[in-house]
Amino acid sequence: MIVGEDQPIMREGIVRVLQDSGFDVVATAADARDLLGKVAVHKPDVVVTDIQMPPDRTDDGLRAALRIRTSYPGVGVLVLSQFLEDQYVFELVAEGAEGLGYLLKEKVGDLPTFVNAVSRVATGGSALDADVVARIVGRTRRSTALDQLTPREREVLSLIAEGYSNAGVAERLVVTVSAVERHVTSIFDKLGLGQSPDQHRRVLAVLAYLRS
Repeated sequence: MIVGEDQPIMREGIVRVLQDSGFDVVATAADARDLLGKVAVHKPDVVVTDIQMPPDRTDDGLRAALRIRTSYPGVGVLVLSQFLEDQYVFELVAEGAEGLGYLLKEKVGDLPTFVNAVSRVATGGSALDADVVARIVGRTRRSTALDQLTPREREVLSLIAEGYSNAGVAERLVVTVSAVERHVTSIFDKLGLGQSPDQHRRVLAVLAYLRS
């Protein structure tokens, strides 16, 4: 694992939390260029990086994350953000959400949430911050297809957007996995997402939900 963060105290805090949780941190980086160089050398399982990093201190970390996703598709990326930025989420998940996470920096202090997000991303899953998902999907909806979803189906899709598996959704909602599977099938049908070898219906459903 590699940690990209330009603030020394924050960087060392993230490293300590990860190490204490059993992760092997092989390198750290204080700017986006150094991060890309170290990813090329170490090819880690996962990268945890801040969005705002030198040299420009704008969205250099995000640009680095997108390059990592393109050049090293097997490397999971968890992006940390100081603020709720919807566009960042859209850019990150545009090509798929597998092995990708977006978490508000304040959640690093919530150790179970942070460690769970890192673990999901490291194993090819996704982890989108619940607050970010809630803000995006809380807007006025324009999609008639999404308007067809029942409240329970919308709840299921919201948890899927956060990165939960069917089993994880079932645990959160205290229902059976088969019940969740029925909801997921209904969601796919209502959104017009048929079976296709070239498309990941779960990702497409989440993108439709976030963009609505």
